[in-house]
Amino acid sequence: MSEPQKKKTILIADDDENARIMCERELREEGYITHSASSGLEALEFIKKNPQIDLVVLDIKMPSLTGIQVLQQLRGKKVKIPVILYSDYSAYRNDFASDLANANVVKSSDLTELKEKVKELLNVSRKGD
Repeated sequence: MSEPQKKKTILIADDDENARIMCERELREEGYITHSASSGLEALEFIKKNPQIDLVVLDIKMPSLTGIQVLQQLRGKKVKIPVILYSDYSAYRNDFASDLANANVVKSSDLTELKEKVKELLNVSRKGD
């Protein structure tokens, strides 16, 4: 990988440990630096301490704060980090607050769609793929 740009950093917030591990592994294989949070509150605290995060992947159903609540707080504070809502709950799409996200991806064991959205939002063009 002969890319002169810095590696992009992604925060994955999901209370499902297996989902977090799978996302982290797949995104690291794509060349990203990953961090994880197991709750909405933990995600907000991490972003506050690490404003250089390039993108956030948020599950909807999490303890302490939902992904929608995290997203609302980020946008309310004018935080411009791209956010992907990543959930197996389709009902949240009826919540107008989900429109604050840059993308919505349905959870799946096949992370192709998630990885494509990440690349699209980070404008990462990898030659030779």
